[in-house]
Amino acid sequence: MTLFIFTDGGARGNPGPAGIGVVVKDEKGTVIKKIGKRIGETTNNVAEYSAVIEALTWLIENKSNFQFSIFNFQFLLDSSLVVNQLNGLFKIKDSNLRNLVIKVRALENSLGGNISYKHIPREQNGLADEMVNKALDGLI
Repeated sequence: MTLFIFTDGGARGNPGPAGIGVVVKDEKGTVIKKIGKRIGETTNNVAEYSAVIEALTWLIENKSNFQFSIFNFQFLLDSSLVVNQLNGLFKIKDSNLRNLVIKVRALENSLGGNISYKHIPREQNGLADEMVNKALDGLI
């Protein structure tokens, strides 16, 4: 079974007030979980990584609720920087981002399964982006 995890992060002002959005869908496209939350003052890149971390954490906490023990987890992000860094194609010079990648790797190990990261156009990430904006606007 494959789960599709759409994540997005944004900061108004960069740095500025920041939020994250996560949408988890099954193979049929059914939304399993939506998350939107404020994460304080930070940069867009930190918010993007924070969304991935939030999604991994939720998946770990809820994995036992799914009927299948082996999963493929496909993360879909509109941040080419984060995707390319997580796929090992770009170096990570910023120490804050490097620390976030270390956290992502630890969570990946805890989750297990096959985890992949794919860049998608912003237009295909609308629901996760909507969750970011709802969180920043205080609507959730």
